[in-house]
Formats: sequence, C-alpha cells, structure tokens
Amino acid sequence: MNEINKFKIQKIVFFLFSLFFSLLIQGQELETYIEEALANNPKIQKFELQYKIALEKKNEVNTFPNTEIGVGYFVSEPETRTGAQRFKVSAKQMIPWFGTITARENYVSSLADAKYEDIVIAKRKLIASVSQSYYNLYAIKAKQKVLFQNIELLKTYETMALTFVEVGKASAVDVLRLQMRQNEMDQLYKVLTQNYLAEQTVFNKLLNRDKSIAVKVVEELSIPSDEIMPTEGNLQLHPELLKFDKLYQSVESSELLNQKENKPNIGFGLDYIAVSERPDLSFNENGKDILMPMVTLSIPIFNKKYKSKTKQNDLKRQEITAQKQDRLNKLESILDKAINDRIATKIQYNTQSKNLKQAKDAEDILIRSYETGTINFNDVLDIQELQLKFQINQIESIKKYYLQTTIINYLTN
Repeated sequence: MNEINKFKIQKIVFFLFSLFFSLLIQGQELETYIEEALANNPKIQKFELQYKIALEKKNEVNTFPNTEIGVGYFVSEPETRTGAQRFKVSAKQMIPWFGTITARENYVSSLADAKYEDIVIAKRKLIASVSQSYYNLYAIKAKQKVLFQNIELLKTYETMALTFVEVGKASAVDVLRLQMRQNEMDQLYKVLTQNYLAEQTVFNKLLNRDKSIAVKVVEELSIPSDEIMPTEGNLQLHPELLKFDKLYQSVESSELLNQKENKPNIGFGLDYIAVSERPDLSFNENGKDILMPMVTLSIPIFNKKYKSKTKQNDLKRQEITAQKQDRLNKLESILDKAINDRIATKIQYNTQSKNLKQAKDAEDILIRSYETGTINFNDVLDIQELQLKFQINQIESIKKYYLQTTIINYLTN
C-alpha cells in the first residue's frame, strides 16, 4: 500500500472517530449544566436570601408602637382630701392613623418585589456566563482536535519526505521543516490544554463544584442556516427594566406612607394612683385610689419633614424614569450589536468554509503530484498552514456566533 492510500485511510478513520464521539457526547446537554448552576450557585442563593429578608420585613412593620408603661413612687407623699398619694402606675399606647400600617406593608412589599427582580437578573446572567464558558471550552477542544489532525497529517508528510530523501528528490531540510512545524503545533496543543484547564475551573466554579471535575462538551457545533431574528420589543419585558418599574412603584408606596405618617397619631392611656387612708378621719372615700383614663393626640404641626419627603419622592420618580430610559438605550445598543455581529460572524464562517474547501483542493493536487515524484514540500507546508488557519477561524466563528446568541438570549428571552 503506497503513502497516498495510507493518507486517505487515515482521513477516513479520523472522520469516523470524530462522528462516533460526537454522537456519544451529544447526550450531555448544556441545559443540564445550567440547571445545576441555578441550583448551586452561591450568588443566586445570596439574592434569594436577600429577597426572603425583604419579605420578612413585612412582619416587622405590621405592628403598633411600643406600649409605654411607667411606675413612679412619691418620695414626699402629696396629701389629698382622701389621703396621701403613695405611688403611680401609668400605661399608654399610641395608634397610627388609619391605614398607616397597611401603607407600611405595601411599601415593604414593593421593595421586596424590586429585590425579586435581582434574582431573575442574576439567573439570566448566570445562564449567560455558563453558556459562554461552555462555548469557550468547546472552541478550545475543537482547536485541539484540529491541531491533532494536522500533526498526524504532518507525520504523513514527513514519511513521504523521508522517502523522497532516500531517492534524492528531497533534502533533509524539507524533513526538518516538517518536524519544526510539528513542534510548533505540539506547543500550541499543550498551551490549549492549559487554557482548557483554566476555563474548566471558571465553568466548575459557576456550578459551585470542584474545579477538577471534567466537563463534557459536544464534539461538533455548526452555525444554523436559519434562525429567528429577535425583536427589540421584547426588551420592554427585560427584568433589568422591570426592576425600574418596581422601584418606581416602591416610591409611589413610599409617598402614600409619607402622607399617612403626616396624619395625627392617637394614644390611649390609663393612670393609677395608690392613695393611703387618712387615720384621723373616717368617711366613705377615705383612701380611695385614683383611676384616670387618658386620650392623647400627636399632631405634626411642624411638618416640614413630610413636605421634604414628598419632594424627594417626586425627584426619585424622575430619576428612576431617566435611569430606565438610559438602561433601555444601552440594552438596545447591545442587542443591535449582538445581532449584527452574529450576522457578520456567519458571513465570516461561510467565507472560511469556501477557503477551506479550496485549500483542500490544493492539498489534493499536491498529494496527487506525489505519484509523479514532483511534490514540493514548501508548497505542502504553505497549504497546510492555510488549512489550519481557516479551520481555526471557522472554530472562532462558531464560538463567536454562539456567544452572540447567548447575549441575544439574555436580552430577549
């Protein structure tokens, strides 16, 4: 069997090997990793705990002011007609204006609603981060696969060159060039291995697990011929913008509470005074204790504080409206850039596919020239380098396509 047939068989074996493992690993879905990350990521847990704390504050504000209880002892007992006063016990309870406690509950609930959007935003960002890290891992693995195939291809060329050296149709320099090229690719392969380990740590930490756990990624990804184009209208429902709506509502609730707190507070109390009997007199009410119910009214006559709070709330509403519009503008810009970058990446991918096909055609021409004994190993190295460049660019295009898709999904889903 001549070298050209061996080379063709090797290419077929590589193809079948890749196809088999591609089908085998497809079962490990990205969604599985995302679900694990959402369940275990400490940042998500942090926001969920903050939300629970915000909800618990509703119980904190659903209460009356403290009941005031006082006890006094008369050091110098004042004399009254019915006897000397010995000590005094008083109790008082202030009650907010009608609806004030409900307004407080509504205000705290509106803050909790805004805090809930933080959970939704954090989950979206986590999904995007896990997906982006996953596609980075895929790109590194794909590049390693391409490098391995090219190293094996260079070994075949090296064997061919050695054969030519033996018959005097090539020089040892050609062999050395092929070997140096293999060394360069081997170096790139090892560097990619370290890059993969670093990215694997990033990925595993997003899932809150040990950094050394192996991550399985798909063997093959391709750019779909058709995809649904997102619309900017979906941005209006994005949680980053909905949070501003919830914050606006919390300011509305704050102002309603402010108006309630600007009303008078009513207090009810009771004073009890113990009276000693007068020993020198005898009458029906001698030593009768004193019981005095009381009603108090707390009126905010100097209400500059509440007027200032109303003005602050009005300014806050304007601020939130401006912030929302600013964030909407930025999200629209990010979405538009991601859409256009994805389209550009698809164009680049198609161009690289054409270039790669032409490079392979040139390679076939060079290989066929082996049979005539006229192969030029400088041309072989040039074509092989072009092929590797086009293959790496294709992988980068695929990675960029899915990274942009991740951004689009974050903004529109």
